Amino acid sequence: MSELYNKPTYESPLNSRYASPEMQYIFSPDKKFTTWRKLWIALAESEMELGLNITQEQIDELNAHVNDIDYDDAAKEEKLRRHDVMAHVHSYGNQCPSAKGIIHMGATSCYVGDNTDIIIMREALTLIRKRLVVAINELAKFADKYKAMPTLGFTHFQPAQLVTVGKRASLWLQDLMFDLNEVETVAASLKLLGCKGTTGTQASFMELFGGDHAKCVELDSKIASKMGFEASYYVSGQTYSRKVDSRVLNCLSSIAQSAHKFSNDIRLLQHLKEIEEPFEKNQIGSSAMAYKRNPMRSERIASLSRYVMADALNPAMTAAEQWFERTLDDSANKRISVPEAFLAVDAILGIYTNVVDGLVVYPKMIEKHIMDELPFMATENIMMAATEKGGDRQELHERIRVLSMEAGAVVKREGKPNDLLERIAKDPMFGLDKDHLGELMKPELYIGRCPEQVDTFLKEAVYPVLESHKDDLEVKEVELKV
Repeated sequence: MSELYNKPTYESPLNSRYASPEMQYIFSPDKKFTTWRKLWIALAESEMELGLNITQEQIDELNAHVNDIDYDDAAKEEKLRRHDVMAHVHSYGNQCPSAKGIIHMGATSCYVGDNTDIIIMREALTLIRKRLVVAINELAKFADKYKAMPTLGFTHFQPAQLVTVGKRASLWLQDLMFDLNEVETVAASLKLLGCKGTTGTQASFMELFGGDHAKCVELDSKIASKMGFEASYYVSGQTYSRKVDSRVLNCLSSIAQSAHKFSNDIRLLQHLKEIEEPFEKNQIGSSAMAYKRNPMRSERIASLSRYVMADALNPAMTAAEQWFERTLDDSANKRISVPEAFLAVDAILGIYTNVVDGLVVYPKMIEKHIMDELPFMATENIMMAATEKGGDRQELHERIRVLSMEAGAVVKREGKPNDLLERIAKDPMFGLDKDHLGELMKPELYIGRCPEQVDTFLKEAVYPVLESHKDDLEVKEVELKV
C-alpha cells in the first residue's frame, strides 16, 4: 500500500486506487506504442503482398522489434521533432535500419493513432463484458436464493405492496442484462479506420499503386484482417467519426446508471437495517463514530458512476465540434475522457461484484418492517373474508378506512405499534377473530408471482447468456485497495 502515498507528482486515483492492472495496461503507453508497431507491420506486409518494393527481410526485422521499444530514444526523437508519431517512426527505424525507409509508407498519423484507439477500445469492451458477466452471475445467484423471501416494496420510498428480496434483485439484474447486450452490440460494430490518408480519400495509396482502385480497397481489407477486424469504415475524414467514441462512452454511461441505481438501493436498505454490504472485521466506518457501518463501497460505486455519466458528455461534444475532415481539438480531450471512463467502469463493476458477493440479509428486520405495514395492505383480503361472513362490502370499506386512519394516527403521533388488527377483531361488523385475522397476516400471501417471475427470468433470459459466456467467469477479480 505504500505506493499509494510515496508519490511526488499527481496520479489519477483511477490508477492508484480503483481500476484493475488489466484495464490499466490496456490504456498504457506500452500497449499503445506496441500496437503502433503492429499496425506498421500490417501496413508494410500488406503493401508487400500487393506488389510494392518491400522485402520479407524488412518485415522480419520489423517483427523482431515489436516489443523492445527504446523509450529513451523515442523521447529524444519527440523532443527534437515535436511530433509523437514521427518520433516513433524514426525510433523504430533506428532499431530496424534496413526497414527504415518503408515504415509508415503512404500513411498519416491517424493511421496508427485512430486504428490503435479502436483496437484498444474493443479490447477494453471485452474486459468490461467479462466483468459484467461476473456481476450478472453473482446477482443471479442472489436473486435465486431470495426469490421467495417477502419484503416490503416501496414506491416513492413509501411502503407499497410486498415484493421479494430476489424479485427486487432481478430488477438490478435486468439492467445489467441490458448493459451486456449494449456492450456486445457496440463492440461488434467497431471497425478500423484502415488506410484512408490525410483527408480520407486514399490519394497517397492511389499514387503508390499506380491508380489501382482494387489494390487500395484490398489494402484496407488486408490490414483489417491482420489486426483481427472484419472490415474498416467505408468512408472517413482523416479520422474515424468521433461519434464512435460517443457511442462507446454512452455504453459505459449506461453501465454506470445501472450501478448507481443498485448502489442507491443498497444504501437505503442498509439504513433500514434489512440488507448490508460487506464489512470487514477491522474496517472502520467512521473516524468519529466507532459504531457506524457506513455503506462505503456502494457510495464509491455511486461516486464513480456519476463521474462516468458526466464524462460521457465529452465525446458527444467532441463529435459535434469536429470541422470538415478533421480538427485537433479532439486529441487532448479523448486522451483523458475515453481511458478514464473505462478505468472507472472497470472499478465500478469490480466493486459491484464484491458487494453482491458479500451482501448480508437480515430476515428478522425485514419481517418486522413487513408486519408494521401488512395490516394496512391486508385490508382488501380482510374485507373479502368479512363479506363471505355476510358483511356489506361498501360498509366494510368505509369502516376499515376509519379504523386505518385511527391506527395510523397512533403509529405516527404516539409512536406505538400498529393496532389495526386489534381494532378490527373488536369490531362486530367484521365478525373475524384474532386467529382468522392471523391467517391473513402471512406475508407469502401478498407477494403475487414474485418467485415465478424470478424463476422464469433466470431460466429464459439469464442462464442461457451465462452459459454462452461461461469462459468470461474466469476473469480475475478486481482487488479493492481501499
